[in-house]
Amino acid sequence: MEKEIILQFLLATLWGGIVGLEREYRNKSAGFRTMTMISIGACFFTVMSQSIGLPGSTDRIASNIVTGIGFLGAGVIFKDDNRVNGITTAATIWAVAAVGMGIGSGYYIASGFASLMIIFVLTILPYVEAKMDKVSQTKTYVIESLYTDEITSRYEDLLKSLQLRYQIVSWVKRQDSLTVTWMVRGKEKHQIEFMKFVLSDELVRKLEY
Repeated sequence: MEKEIILQFLLATLWGGIVGLEREYRNKSAGFRTMTMISIGACFFTVMSQSIGLPGSTDRIASNIVTGIGFLGAGVIFKDDNRVNGITTAATIWAVAAVGMGIGSGYYIASGFASLMIIFVLTILPYVEAKMDKVSQTKTYVIESLYTDEITSRYEDLLKSLQLRYQIVSWVKRQDSLTVTWMVRGKEKHQIEFMKFVLSDELVRKLEY
């Protein structure tokens, strides 16, 4: 029995560590040691849940891992300007905990395959995502310019000509300036053309995106 538990810990260390190495390589907040500890901890909690659980409720401790790991994942999610970062790392924490639970329950092959799938998602799919991003991406532009009656319609005509879909999120006028926040969706090359036009516009005082 103890030999099997040691094997489970070693497997949890292996698969959690492999995922952690990928996160460490990308300099994420939850890296090698964090992912390894999550996997080992989830594995041990699952083993103990089966060993000390009351008859008919051996999953009592293990079931709370899913809830508890959510608080840990929430700690790596943060909002930066108009973007939310850390969601992928949080999801990875959740998935690695599931791998540890699988190993603790004796599903070694399934847990190993799940780890390989996690690695596949984290290493291969970003390239697919980058390709898709070239075809369709959403950007938020905050443009501060001198106020004129036709300034917004001028940008709207440009966006339409570039086949970019847009939405005005906010509109703030201060004395002789106008700050408009645009949410624009479309091809990457058309987004670049729009940015070049805005940057070369003499009326523009400030551009954020």
